[in-house]
Amino acid sequence: MPTLPWTATAAASRSAGPLPDEVLVLGSRLVLRRAWDIPRFFAAAQSIRRQVLAADGCLGMSLRGEPFVKTFWTLSAWRDQEALDAFVGAQPHERIMRDFHARLRDPVIISWTLPRGDLPVDWSDAVNRIAGHTSR
Repeated sequence: MPTLPWTATAAASRSAGPLPDEVLVLGSRLVLRRAWDIPRFFAAAQSIRRQVLAADGCLGMSLRGEPFVKTFWTLSAWRDQEALDAFVGAQPHERIMRDFHARLRDPVIISWTLPRGDLPVDWSDAVNRIAGHTSR
C-alpha cells in the first residue's frame, strides 16, 4: 500500500461556523507480527478508510504503508474527541481492531491538536510525533 494522500471530507470544506479553530489529530503506527497478515490487513484498512471518511466529525485522513517492514501508519483529523470516540467504538472499526490486536507488535496511537488551517496534516511531523512515543 503506497501512501494514500490526504482526503478531506465534506465536513472539512464547510465555512468556519460549525468547525472549531483547533482540531484533534489521531496518528498511529501499526506493525504486524507476521507478513502473511498483510493481505487481510489491506482489506481491513480499506474498510476502515471508508468508515472514517463517512464518519460524522471526520475532517480528513491519510494512510501510509510500508509492507516490506510490515508497518502501517494512519492519520486522521476530527472535529473533537466526542466524534473520534464515536468512530472508535463503531463497527467495523471496533471489531477489526479487536481482531487484529494480537497480530500487532507494540502499536502506537497518539493524538494532538492543530489549528484547523494546518490541515492536511504533514506526514513528516506526524511520523516524528508517533515515532517519539511508546506504545499505550
